[in-house]
Amino acid sequence: MGTNLVWKILREHLADGASEGGEVSLRIDHTLTQDTTGTMAYLQFEAIGAPRTRAERSVSYVDHNTLQTTFENADDHNYLQDIAAKYGLLFSRPGNGICHQVHLERFGVPGKTLLGSDSHTPTGGALGMLAMGAGGLDVALAMAGVPFSIPMPKVVKVELKGSLRPWVAAKDVVLEVLRVLTVKGGVGKILEYRGEGAATLTVPERGTITNMGAELGATTSIFPSDEQTRRFLEAQGRGGDFRPLAADDDAEYDETLVIDLSTLEPLIALPHSPDKVVPVREVSGMPVDQCFIGSCTNSSYLDLARTAEILRGRRVAERTSLCIAPGSRQTFLMIVRNGILSDFITSGARILESACGPCIGIGQAPCSGGVSLRTSNRNFEGRSGTKDALVHLVSAETAAVSALRGVIVDPRTLGEAVEVRLPEKYIVDDTMVLLPPDDGASVEIRRGPNIKPLPEFRPMADEIQGEALLKMGDNITTDHILPAGSRIMSLRSNLPAISEYCFNIVDPSFPERARNAGGGLLVAGENYGQGSSREHAALSPLFLGVKAIIAVSYARIHRQNLVNAGILPLLFEDGADLEKIAQWDRLELRNLRSALAGEFVEVRNATTGAVLRTRHGLSRRQREILLAGGALNAARNAQR
Repeated sequence: MGTNLVWKILREHLADGASEGGEVSLRIDHTLTQDTTGTMAYLQFEAIGAPRTRAERSVSYVDHNTLQTTFENADDHNYLQDIAAKYGLLFSRPGNGICHQVHLERFGVPGKTLLGSDSHTPTGGALGMLAMGAGGLDVALAMAGVPFSIPMPKVVKVELKGSLRPWVAAKDVVLEVLRVLTVKGGVGKILEYRGEGAATLTVPERGTITNMGAELGATTSIFPSDEQTRRFLEAQGRGGDFRPLAADDDAEYDETLVIDLSTLEPLIALPHSPDKVVPVREVSGMPVDQCFIGSCTNSSYLDLARTAEILRGRRVAERTSLCIAPGSRQTFLMIVRNGILSDFITSGARILESACGPCIGIGQAPCSGGVSLRTSNRNFEGRSGTKDALVHLVSAETAAVSALRGVIVDPRTLGEAVEVRLPEKYIVDDTMVLLPPDDGASVEIRRGPNIKPLPEFRPMADEIQGEALLKMGDNITTDHILPAGSRIMSLRSNLPAISEYCFNIVDPSFPERARNAGGGLLVAGENYGQGSSREHAALSPLFLGVKAIIAVSYARIHRQNLVNAGILPLLFEDGADLEKIAQWDRLELRNLRSALAGEFVEVRNATTGAVLRTRHGLSRRQREILLAGGALNAARNAQR
């Protein structure tokens, strides 16, 4: 039998001990960070002590915290710029665009591995890259030359048949995948798209699909590098980076999902989860307060050109706000040159800078109880900045037509579909990407007062005791653990300050309770930690004294972030045992070092007397990290 595309790239990048302990260890070619995760990642890179990045290409992007209402963000940007110059990274300045779109346009290369400190790094799979999200410390280690390890993945063939009908978009394809598989359906899996339908999709459309694979919990998603890829790279002036890559015709897969593109219709994800997907026609007529077209999911030139065709000669409804954010400076320049920006402004749309913005609650929060249609990738409760907002996820076409009508509407009702072609040549202007000097040893790094030292990581104790500080249900997201938003995200380099917001959405009293209790444990249901790669969602509980978590299951990135931070992530052997622990119960874990050498860890509920059996399910590498007190300690120990 032949080889699928995923394993062709994996085998090219296998490091020593590649399949040890149920994990695959990979050499990483490219790394990327963004500013809200980058400051902590580079503090950790400095602590590792590597003189320069060892990756082929490392890029530091500033695209999240661009709203500068106080000094913190500007100070962090100075730090990031100096770090890039000192350690050999490219630096994408504020205003150059969202990391995933810019990397796709200017830096992505088929067949390369990419590790990014952002969960939507899999966008790079649109070019045939094996692109994965991770915590900042994993990216720092990859820059230092340490292989990156993932659990041995299952590879899912997503066979796309037919072609999209008018008014149906790539966003509807990935919403259909989410409807079928749910936000837990991709955990431990890589989705490989192929088939006649895949060949009809452009690279920007593929980017929408691979981007939202993160919402499935998938390790990554990937398309073949084919004629669509070649045309896109040549239009970017990067034809020399093209390399054809595809699975063998008789390739083997662990699972198969078949989607007939010709049967799809416009879809919408209802609040507050990306997998609550229904046809748009089922909720048509609902008044809309706000529409947002942008984010790393749908802010390409193709998305905005289609939006302009819909808006041209029409006006946004009086009671609806339409905001548009081009995903990159290149896209901004293109829409200026082609008159699209004029169409937007004439229609009554509001233009935002090329940044993440509303997607992460930085600007454009909806009104109280407001209905917001967004082309972004997540609609978690409160993420928009308004706790009771009703955020829906849709295509750019659905958002644009609904903005004109003032109600949710199936875009097919507008009439004949718009036709837009990708440009043969994009505007190429990389002047906002700063190159590092050949030798950065003399670069002085500016550190503002918001940048605090890393916490002390101590080796894991042989015994853990404490209260169950929180008992939570399924699908607790990193936004639940540590919310997004402009004020909180500006504190990403200040762990003591940001930890005051830990579990703010779940229980605002948590930080004070955790301190008063001297720390403790957390208990949760399925898919704990889904969503963002933000390692602060592990570091803040650690800072507040959380020593272990017991859950039915975890999201991949967050579980590794917990290990990296030195927090023990245990799994209920029987999911029903979740009901045998109540909040405030006192839990005891003893003889941990010997227990970790085996498979099971016994948890005694000292309040009720019940004894529960949990599994750790950790590889030898992960156990060694935990025993050392986290990945930073383990890396330091390895250098001694």
